[in-house]
Formats: sequence, structure tokens, C-alpha cells
Amino acid sequence: MTPRGPSRSFSEHKERRRGRPFNVFRDNLEHRQRMRELGKDFRPSRKWVFLFFALMHLGLAACWLLAHLVLDAVYAKWFSQYEDTLLRQYFTFLLTMTFLFLGMSILRIFVAPMRRQMEWFMQMLSAMKQLSKGNFNVNLDANPRFMGQFGPLIQGFNEMATQLNHMEQLRQEFISNVSHEMQSPLTSIAGFARALQRDDLAPETRKHYQNIIEIESKRLSRMSDNLLKLTSLESRQHPFEKKSYRLDRQLRHLILSCEPQWQQKNVEMDVDLPECTITADEDLMSQVWVNLLHNGIKFAPENGTIGVSITKINDRVRVLITDDGPGVSEEALPYIFERFYKEDKARSRSGGGSGLGLSIVKKIIDMHEGETFAYNRSPTGAAFIVDLPAS
Repeated sequence: MTPRGPSRSFSEHKERRRGRPFNVFRDNLEHRQRMRELGKDFRPSRKWVFLFFALMHLGLAACWLLAHLVLDAVYAKWFSQYEDTLLRQYFTFLLTMTFLFLGMSILRIFVAPMRRQMEWFMQMLSAMKQLSKGNFNVNLDANPRFMGQFGPLIQGFNEMATQLNHMEQLRQEFISNVSHEMQSPLTSIAGFARALQRDDLAPETRKHYQNIIEIESKRLSRMSDNLLKLTSLESRQHPFEKKSYRLDRQLRHLILSCEPQWQQKNVEMDVDLPECTITADEDLMSQVWVNLLHNGIKFAPENGTIGVSITKINDRVRVLITDDGPGVSEEALPYIFERFYKEDKARSRSGGGSGLGLSIVKKIIDMHEGETFAYNRSPTGAAFIVDLPAS
């Protein structure tokens, strides 16, 4: 009969069984020593243990003394014929336990907020660790009954977490929008480049495809430039040099530089530019006016009108740029200055828009401590207002 495993001698088996209890004892001893070392950091010192037991005995003695004095007064008034009986000792014990329970309850009322604050402190440490790992969906319970001095800190932490969560959502939305907006022209370029490889294309069709590739390439380049500019403005690393200059001269010069665009659509320019001086970064403000003028020219109809005017209101300078195009829907007005927002994506794509022009306008005006907003004109058209501090 063939053995199923390697044979062992009786002496080896005996030695193995003899050493097993010692090994188990040694492992348990090492484990207890290791847990004892870890528990030293959480173990209270001896003086706090002695103080705890001393306070417990002192409280018990005070409750017993109070119960004894109360029963002495009760017995002296109503049960003077009875002496120190077993029933009286029993009542003394019950009253002592009652006073002890009431005292601990009152103490718990004062200690509970402190314990709750410590719990909040530990929760805040945990929430900070989650924030450091990129999890911004954290919120601390703000109960005004227990917050105490931690109240403003907890409210500030919740506001910070909410803002960080909002910024994270904007960042993810921004990345998604950038990917989508860049994917569209790249797909178009790749498709028409593949079509140009055919040998049976007519010369007119080939030239049309080449023009589309050129337009999409320029659009992609313009989007890249706008992204770099917007990133530079938001990081506050863009050169920002204020100086005093004539705003009316700047607007006239930019309107003339855009003449080929507005003459192509036979648009009439209604200009009212009185002499006005402001203190601002001239190059950045040129970007603002160019973006707003191009926006008006793009949506103005054939033979339409674009208005540009300057007015002074108290200590502010207001620039109004209007067009008589289709206007902006009421639903889109609150979001028109957000990045990549386009009310009519097909129309914006055909017009070469990237959805970044008005975002750049808003950022530059904010840097100049100004305001910008849009509204619809009656009966048709849109108006963009830029308010700047007067020089």
C-alpha cells in the first residue's frame, strides 16, 4: 500500500507537538506586548485616574450627606418618635442614589456640548483628510445648540467645501467643453483631409474642401489663443498696466479696423463718442471692444445697424454696444458670459464662434473693477453695457 504523504518519524512528530504550545504562547505574548505599546498613547495618566475616583467618592459622599440632612429634617418634623431604623437607612440610600442621578444628569447637560464639540472636531479632521484626497462632497452638521465657539469655523468650513465642490464641477465641465469644442474641428479636418485623397474629385469640390479645412484650422487656432488668454487672465499672471488714455479715440480706431467685416454685411455704424478719458489697460480693453464688436457684427442682419455710444453717469463711464439682430433668449441671459456657452451652437459654429469671447470680456472688466451685463432691446436686438470707473 502506497503512503499518501511523506513519512515522518515518531520523534519528529513528538518534537513538533511539544514545540507548538510554546510557539503559541510566544506569539500571544508578543501580540499583548505590541498592543500594550500601542495603547500607551491612548491610556490616561495615573493622576487622572486617581482624580476621577476621588471625584466619584467626593460626589457620592456629598449626595449621602445631603440625603442624610434631608431625612433628618423630615424625621424631626413629622416622624420624631422614630429613631435610626433600617427603613430610614433604606430611604437614605434611595435618596442618595436619586441625588447622584440628578447630579450626573445636570453634569451631562453641561458636558454634552463639550463632547459634541469634540466630535465635531474629529469630524472636521476627517473631512479635511477627505478634502485633501479630492472629495469635496463633505458637509459638517451645524447644530446651533452645540456649536459654541466652533460655530463660525464649521460654517466657514461648509462654505469652503461648497465652493471647492462648485469649482471642481466647473473644472470638469470646462475640460468636457474644451474636449468637445476641439473635437468638432478636428473631426471636420480629418474627414475632409480623407476626402481629398480621392482622385476623382472635381477641382471645385477639392477647393471647397480645402477652404473648409482652412476655416476649421483657423477656428481651432483662435480657440487655442482664447484659452491661453483666459487662463492667463484667471491666473493673474497676465501683464496688467493701467494708464490714462482717450477711450473715444480707441473705439473709433477699432471700429475702422473692423470696417471690412461690417461693410461685407452692409451694416450701418451708429456712433456717438464724446471725448472721454479713462485709466485702464489699453491692450486688454482693446480685446474687450473687439470681442463685443465682432459679436454684434456676427448677429446683426444684412443692412442692419450697430450702435456704439459713450455716456458718463456720476463717477462711471458707460459704453453701450447694440445691434438689431435676433437678440438673446431670457433663459440664456444669466449664462451668456460663461465659458463655452452658446445659445445656438449650430449658428455659433457656422459663424466661427468658440464661446470664449464674452468670458474674456467679463474677466477683463472684473479686473478693472467694472461691470458688464446684457439685455434685450425692443422690438429686436441685443445690448451690451460696460461700466468702468471714470478717470
